Amino acid sequence: MPTDANTYQRIYAIVRQIPPGRVTTYGRIADLAGLSGKARLVGYALFKVAADDAEIPWQRVINAKGEISHSSLREGSDYLQQALLEDEGVAFDDRGKIDLKRYGWPD
Repeated sequence: MPTDANTYQRIYAIVRQIPPGRVTTYGRIADLAGLSGKARLVGYALFKVAADDAEIPWQRVINAKGEISHSSLREGSDYLQQALLEDEGVAFDDRGKIDLKRYGWPD
């Protein structure tokens, strides 16, 4: 499947639906967008979102392990992501994981 603006817009439309205080995974977004098996594509799309873009709540998408996916390319936004989620009431355990059964979206 070619990666075009429409593909990214489908991803962003789904991410906009995640309510505050909830999270989902890159893979789940891919499935909901009809892009099964394309979790990395979701990651690439969200990487392009500006860290201060309040319209697309990129911070609410995490990896399948229930963790923030750390990358040196994100220039510190990993820490911003955790802070934004904590501000929404999402708790991290002592290993830096989020309980997907408690905070996962959709139910």
